[in-house]
Amino acid sequence: MLRVVSTLAGIYGLVVLLAWFFQDRLLYLPHVGREHVATPADRGLGWQQVDLITEDGLALDAWWIPAEDPRGSLLFFHGNAGNISHRLDSIQQFHRLGLSVLIVDYRGYGRSEGRPSEEGTAEDARTAWRWLTEQAEASPGEIVLFGRSLGAAVAAELAASLAPDVEPAALILESPFRSVPALGQQLYPFLPVRWLATLDYPTERYVSEISAPILVIHSRDDEIIPYSEGEAVFQAAGEPREMLTIQGGHNTGFIDSEPDYSAGIDRFLERHLGLSR
Repeated sequence: MLRVVSTLAGIYGLVVLLAWFFQDRLLYLPHVGREHVATPADRGLGWQQVDLITEDGLALDAWWIPAEDPRGSLLFFHGNAGNISHRLDSIQQFHRLGLSVLIVDYRGYGRSEGRPSEEGTAEDARTAWRWLTEQAEASPGEIVLFGRSLGAAVAAELAASLAPDVEPAALILESPFRSVPALGQQLYPFLPVRWLATLDYPTERYVSEISAPILVIHSRDDEIIPYSEGEAVFQAAGEPREMLTIQGGHNTGFIDSEPDYSAGIDRFLERHLGLSR
């Protein structure tokens, strides 16, 4: 009996060690589709490929998709897998809403150089913001930050780090999580995730520091990030804030819930920003 217990304890210890050692690879999945599968031109959209250079010298791949007579600009941060070319459905939705879109691949994703990290994605977000405000000459008061899943944490961190006089017009967080340790503990209750985690992405804390209007979008059917995570982020946010509940899976809710999804974003933009089409 003692031998069995010792063997099981050894196996558990090995699992814990592997989880700690490979946690970056559990969160960041840049290898899931490195090649571009299409471009905005395949959707009939005019676009420009943009090379962004970070302060630590990495070249990031980004797309700029300007809208005709735009109501504002949207800075798009995607989730933890794939690349910008897998987000054409979303780009088209925002284009129909009258928003010019800048979407960027984090370091190590798609055609971007480097390797992803929490500090790295924060720098990538700042680099994209600088290009949008300096090169595209977009006014901060007309920029909407949008993040989905991991991108929600990246967008929230960027919004919280900006000076009050240059804060964005609004923040839209789709399928957000409270933090990596909090989410990981839910997904892997048999592991001491809060103790193991070296990644944080504390979205819940970031939103409490943001004064810009916040829209949280989450599906009750989300099979990866529980709806309760989005509710917690919403509750942590200050006013003005809104919650848009949709239907569908983690990666398909924005499509499954059309037209309610786009209509909800449209109302949010008009109500809080006066950005009508």
